[in-house]
Amino acid sequence: MWKQIVSSYFSFTKKERTGIFILLILIVLFTLLPFLYPLFSKPKATNADDFKKEIAALKIQEQDTAHRYVQRNYNEDNEQPYNQPSEKNYYNKPSKGELFYFDPNTASAADWQRLGVREKTIATIQNYLAKGGHFYKPEDIGKIWGLHPDEVQRLQPYVQIAARENNIPAKNYNNPPFEKNKPAISMIDINTTDTSALIALPGIGSKLAQRIINFRDKLGGFYKVEQVGETFGLPDSTFQKIKTRLSAGSGNVKQFNINTATLDEMKAHPYLRYNIANAIVQYRAQHGNFSSVDEIKKIMTVTDEIYSKVAAYLTVQ
Repeated sequence: MWKQIVSSYFSFTKKERTGIFILLILIVLFTLLPFLYPLFSKPKATNADDFKKEIAALKIQEQDTAHRYVQRNYNEDNEQPYNQPSEKNYYNKPSKGELFYFDPNTASAADWQRLGVREKTIATIQNYLAKGGHFYKPEDIGKIWGLHPDEVQRLQPYVQIAARENNIPAKNYNNPPFEKNKPAISMIDINTTDTSALIALPGIGSKLAQRIINFRDKLGGFYKVEQVGETFGLPDSTFQKIKTRLSAGSGNVKQFNINTATLDEMKAHPYLRYNIANAIVQYRAQHGNFSSVDEIKKIMTVTDEIYSKVAAYLTVQ
């Protein structure tokens, strides 16, 4: 049985055997072809002299390119200065001009040429003066379009600007500028002011102004200017700007009696809140009325910081 199965799969006709034989020959041929190819292909001869010439030409081209761009006058941001024109063939060549003292407001075209300034730049200067322009100080020549920084540095020590023709003395830039008398700044009493006066302060809008007033009412008044800085939502930078305009010198703040005040009355104060107000009431119930305000410091929850803030609002009478 097995012989019949094997013979049925491995028995071929004459044409099939011929096809298999040809297929095997082609497989072997294509497998060996990459190894046989070098035997039939001869490499081209390389001329070493031509190769050396090409390398030399590339080096010359690289040096020429570097020479064109390395001396371009760019700043640290890879941009040309605003007062320097963009020229394809600009190089930092030393000027051959003659140096002498000159007034840029009266110097002629010949004088500028003697100084080594280019013709286009001279035309720019004369056009500027013709339209009413004027140089007031030696540093002003640095604003001339087309006058490069190295030229400005070379010419500036030789600039001498005379007084103007209408007998107005030349400007003295060494003197401090004249300052107008500033109007006196009006002070704002933070215990009597309203929102309109606060809104006039820098950085204070209607919401912040109303918050300051509400905070003042809950406290019972401010006893020092620094308390305004505790207003919710008021940036410290804004408070530093306005505190010199504020004062807190109008009368005493509103006080309440810690021997008669209820828990609700005391906890409504921003500096007491519930835990401290409740401790004061419990201490009063156990030990009797307070004989002085500083007795509340015997309560553990009343720290020195809390006492220093709230003491101005408390009384025992």
